[in-house]
Amino acid sequence: MFPCLSMQIYFIFSNFAIMKEPLIGKNPEELKEIAAAEGLPSFTAKQIAQWIYQKKVKTIDEMTNLSLAARSALSAKYEVGVREPSGTFTSSDGTKKYLFGTSVEGKYIETVMIPQWDEDEEGATSRATICVSSQVGCKMNCCFCMTGRGGFHGQLSAAEIISQFIGIDESDSLTNAVFMGMGEPLDNWDNVRRALEVITAPWGFGWSPKRVTLSTVGILPNLEKFLQQSRCHLAVSLHDPFPEERASLMPVQRAYGIEDVISLIRKYDFSSQRRVSFEYTMFAGVNDTKAHADALIRLLRGVQCRVNLIRFHAIADSPLSTSPAERIELFKTRLNNAGIITTLRASRGEDIMAACGLLAGKGLKKQI
Repeated sequence: MFPCLSMQIYFIFSNFAIMKEPLIGKNPEELKEIAAAEGLPSFTAKQIAQWIYQKKVKTIDEMTNLSLAARSALSAKYEVGVREPSGTFTSSDGTKKYLFGTSVEGKYIETVMIPQWDEDEEGATSRATICVSSQVGCKMNCCFCMTGRGGFHGQLSAAEIISQFIGIDESDSLTNAVFMGMGEPLDNWDNVRRALEVITAPWGFGWSPKRVTLSTVGILPNLEKFLQQSRCHLAVSLHDPFPEERASLMPVQRAYGIEDVISLIRKYDFSSQRRVSFEYTMFAGVNDTKAHADALIRLLRGVQCRVNLIRFHAIADSPLSTSPAERIELFKTRLNNAGIITTLRASRGEDIMAACGLLAGKGLKKQI
């Protein structure tokens, strides 16, 4: 071989970055397979799961009850896989938005942490809710959502979803999670299902399913899978009870009508601990009339549910605007009087573009 060619080949291989497989997102059976392949005892899988999901270490070297040889063998092919945020933005109300890089080159996702103080008979209690992204962008193209305007760029892996829980500063104090960030969770069901398993399984985070809510526009085939395979809460983006009007706001209506979505929901029991809610963003002169309230009452009659009204947060070049406070209050009162528990969701993090519908996944230079 010519000397110059040999040097070129050496240079290429010496600079080749070995892509390591993340351990987060894997279940005990998959970890057992990894342990067996590396010649490690099967109980190593349980140790790894405890380190990454309960102790939330970020490197294999921190798994100190594994031998040096075991850690070395694992490190050759694997990494924990936690991504560190590329940036953090803090709102005047305490809400924080984290920017994470993704496996899609040059594309980011945004994760929001929402702090809240609740008052009850026992006094004040604090909550920290993480708003999780499930896709890089979104295919649904809802006309009132910044994420959809940016298009779809790829699916987040289970590791990238779980990484959001571990990578933020508040990881150890989180009390709740909502899959209401960037993307449509049921359009990435396989990876979201794996993430939900990690969050709620005893070998994972060990959270009660009551601490987790999945929000969807209503992808029927995967909605049925979610209802069968998970006990987490459900939130459905409804926004208009009239099919043609809803289709103008949400193109998914043409594929999966809201009437069919609610028909499926009626087959499941939401009368005890599991909860279903319907999200309804208020648009002035579009979906905020008495006729809309009455149609919504008819649509939801007999469903054990609640309705969350949301003020629309204006986005550039949109003709939509939020309904006046008085009209929102009338709409809310009419639904409550009909026996549907209805609340107005507080807007959080609007000054850092972290409120509902404002996540865009832009790089740091574009945001600052």
